[in-house]
Amino acid sequence: MLYRPVNLDSERIVGLIFELASQLQVERAQRIALELALERAGVLKSDAIGALAGDPELNARSSEELDRAMAKLLRVITELSDARGPLRHEGLAPAQGGTA
Repeated sequence: MLYRPVNLDSERIVGLIFELASQLQVERAQRIALELALERAGVLKSDAIGALAGDPELNARSSEELDRAMAKLLRVITELSDARGPLRHEGLAPAQGGTA
């Protein structure tokens, strides 16, 4: 995979910010819906999520997810690719364990 130095113009930066804001809103809405469904089902008390703030397993998983998300974002802004191509190279490869 080829990488280039990051040299973003203001249009790409604004696009990236709006993409992140959009993803954040989707994640937020899903989290709120999940919390509400669990509370209504009696599975989760409203203060249970806040009580997990210092949980080592939660912190480790959160950190791993952040690392994966940041790697994807950095790949988008640093990868050399043909802007005319609809797919990245890995999108053309067969899925692991599957067949082409």
